[in-house]
Amino acid sequence: MDDSLSRDARLALDLALTVRHDGHGGVADDLAEPTGLTAWVRAHLDVLPGSEAYVADDPALIAVRDLRAAVRALFARAVRPAEPSPADAARLLPVPEAVARLNAAAARTPTVPVLAWPDGADPVVRQQPQHGRPELTAVLARAAIAFLASPDRQRLRACHAPRCVRYFLKEHPRQEWCKASCGNRARVARHHERHKKSA
Repeated sequence: MDDSLSRDARLALDLALTVRHDGHGGVADDLAEPTGLTAWVRAHLDVLPGSEAYVADDPALIAVRDLRAAVRALFARAVRPAEPSPADAARLLPVPEAVARLNAAAARTPTVPVLAWPDGADPVVRQQPQHGRPELTAVLARAAIAFLASPDRQRLRACHAPRCVRYFLKEHPRQEWCKASCGNRARVARHHERHKKSA
């Protein structure tokens, strides 16, 4: 993932990308079991500090999967009028339900503003959980909300290369696919289609 992405954009995109092509013509879900969620969270220590001891259980997995469904539905709306990811096209949540689900998850950890004013610096206000560490789904939901409300949302695209189900941020005007390998698959597929028609 691009290092220049904001923490929020990275978390939101990485959550959406836990649904991916399985390499055999199908779709894989990295969050199929609690162990998958545990591994995913621990792989994001740089943006989810303090999660090195995180261990997912079934309720946490269900909550994160429900949140991911909402995020992917809102990503599909964000890429309109283009088509959504093929993994989502037939089973998108209605937008009002996705928004409600995202907002409900974000509200699971109440926060309070905390002022920090070090010597020789300007005061800074940050949001801190009211009681201890924030719930994972609240952190992910807030990241998705921040990303969807940011200008980066305008660069969000669904990759339509054969067998790809990823969303990505368009980095340059001519970018059509999430990765070079997807561009190669798309060109090969077009080449085969042209030769099939001419034969």
